[in-house]
Amino acid sequence: QVRLVESEGGSVEVGGSLTLSCTASEGTFRRGCMGWFRQAPGKEREGVALICPPGGITYYPESVKGRFNISQDAAKATVYLQMHSMKPEDTAMYYCSADPPHDGARWLTFGEWDQGTQVTVSS
Repeated sequence: QVRLVESEGGSVEVGGSLTLSCTASEGTFRRGCMGWFRQAPGKEREGVALICPPGGITYYPESVKGRFNISQDAAKATVYLQMHSMKPEDTAMYYCSADPPHDGARWLTFGEWDQGTQVTVSS
């Protein structure tokens, strides 16, 4: 069973930065892509970052490109999401995802995920 443990989110001011981490259970990390998606109240889920083998290819939608960065530490089975120049529209529940099917930056489904963590951007 996939187990994904996310770091605590938090509140940040507009223009600020926040980093999330996600540690995967043994075996999960090596199966395929890891990523982050988010969901704000009343809005659809949005995949915001993917990192895929081989070599850690990354994908981002236009809404976060240049502001978000996904990286991984394979030895720790951990994936990170660095968020910079944050905007109020980044406010959402953020979920770490294992092995989501995708077509480039477009997520086809959201893979397997766990409880998520709240990120709030305030002005």
